[in-house]
Amino acid sequence: MTYAMPAPVSRPEAEPRTAYLIASGDLRPAANRAGWPTQVAMEAAVAGVFAEFGWTLRRVHPYDPEAGHGFISSQRMGLEVFRNIPVEAPLVVAEAVWQYSHHVLAGLRTHRGPILTVANFAGDWPGLVGLLGLNAGMAKMGVAYSTVWSVDFTDAWFRAGIRSWIETGSIDHDTGHVRPLPALPATAEVDLGRALAGQLLADKAIIGVFDEGCMGMYNAIIDDELLNGIGIYKERLSQSALWAEMQTVADTEADAIGEWLTARGMTFRLGTDEATELTPAQLRWQYKMYVAALRISDDFGLDAVGIQYQQGLKDLSPASDLVEGLLNNVDRPPVTSRDGSRVLWEGQALPHFNEVDEGVAVDALVTNRIWTAMGLDPATTLHDVRWGERYGDEFVWVWEISGSVPPSHLDGGYAGAEGWRQDPVYFPLGGSTIKGVSRPGDVVWSRVFVEGGRLHVDLGRATAVALPAEETLRRSTATTPAWPIMHAVLHGISRDQFMARHRANHLNVAYAPDAETADRALLAKAALFDALGVTVHLCGEVRIRAGADQGNAAASYPGDGGDGQP
Repeated sequence: MTYAMPAPVSRPEAEPRTAYLIASGDLRPAANRAGWPTQVAMEAAVAGVFAEFGWTLRRVHPYDPEAGHGFISSQRMGLEVFRNIPVEAPLVVAEAVWQYSHHVLAGLRTHRGPILTVANFAGDWPGLVGLLGLNAGMAKMGVAYSTVWSVDFTDAWFRAGIRSWIETGSIDHDTGHVRPLPALPATAEVDLGRALAGQLLADKAIIGVFDEGCMGMYNAIIDDELLNGIGIYKERLSQSALWAEMQTVADTEADAIGEWLTARGMTFRLGTDEATELTPAQLRWQYKMYVAALRISDDFGLDAVGIQYQQGLKDLSPASDLVEGLLNNVDRPPVTSRDGSRVLWEGQALPHFNEVDEGVAVDALVTNRIWTAMGLDPATTLHDVRWGERYGDEFVWVWEISGSVPPSHLDGGYAGAEGWRQDPVYFPLGGSTIKGVSRPGDVVWSRVFVEGGRLHVDLGRATAVALPAEETLRRSTATTPAWPIMHAVLHGISRDQFMARHRANHLNVAYAPDAETADRALLAKAALFDALGVTVHLCGEVRIRAGADQGNAAASYPGDGGDGQP
């Protein structure tokens, strides 16, 4: 028999002293066009550093004049680009913008040469956020990589990193702030964590996922086999069902949500131009989504819910962020069941994991149960690790998310919340954020992630601090003014330690009324995850307090504590 045999697979030969550069971009054309000038400047700066060491940085895929940018903008395009990369060659993934990791993960999974991810450390264009998401995806796949970042690509620390990668194929970072969980003391918090873990394993829980894989975040998808092993199961839902349910909500019922918020003191920056301003019509659709999400969650008996709000829904409806923040808040507008017989989740938060980040789903569910059992406010916020700078003697992070902060996390609560329109570049149909400044206080931060085929969690402490109004305004303006902001100081972790270690573009935060309570809540959380079989890592300065019968002593696990600035 004669068959039509495929042509032999071939790749070009690697050129000496040459690294090959790719840039993964957004899936949204407008976002790619907007970020392209920043990407060009960043690539030129990085190429200049390579040139100083006698190396060429060769861009694999050209600028597309019709598209108006030079990013890899789809998974198919990524496959085509990797055909032109020598499989053993040094490869640089340069990111000055948010990127969809799945555009390039197929090529990265099988690339055999050293891989370096590089990003800008800036507020206005979130290359560092894209880099963290991409790094987490490679960690999940088990692909080795090196990583480095810089404010302006001229500092000695960045240059030393590039030199190390050129000469050795790797960059070593200090991650001495990460420690395994020690033997736990006999305390009420440990008993609580273990009891809640036993309950979850026995009774199980359901998380509702309105379409999976938002924003190209492969790292935010946890396989069923791993989730099921800790007692959590997925209810896979379609955003089309959410949109259909929104059509059934009466205008009067939606408007009642807005009246409730106004009565609590929340304000909105309203205009009349649907294309660029926040309007009452956009708010009404968001209120309908809030009602619809609660009723569908009730239909399926969900313990937590996640709305993707990107491809598809963004072309039908205003943003989901206002909805997400309200769901995570205990005090929120009441919604009745379909038959009107009961208020859904009355006096309770319904944990929401925005952008259907399933690492946050696990985290928010666990946090909700621990904080509720301890009599604490169980509201959680998923934040982007957005940026940061020194202020005084501290490195103060800017943690932001696109408006989905529960009002109890804001200074002033609802009265400190103001609705701003989402950026038309990314949110063509608008919708309100929940803009505000996160209140000062003690915070437990965490991240659940997949690595080595297992579930892991990083746990640490932070303080949300108050900065002068003019500094808050400067930082907000330097990032995304419409979004809520948290000024966070990590305990015992420098900027570069955190960047080198963190396995996500997101982290989860929950407040405690004081430092001692935060330490006790963290201990309960560590015990719960440990009892589920999740590998627990303590990050930075974490105090594990013994019980009253042991003198209330505390074991401290210090981190470096430096500011990490070059």
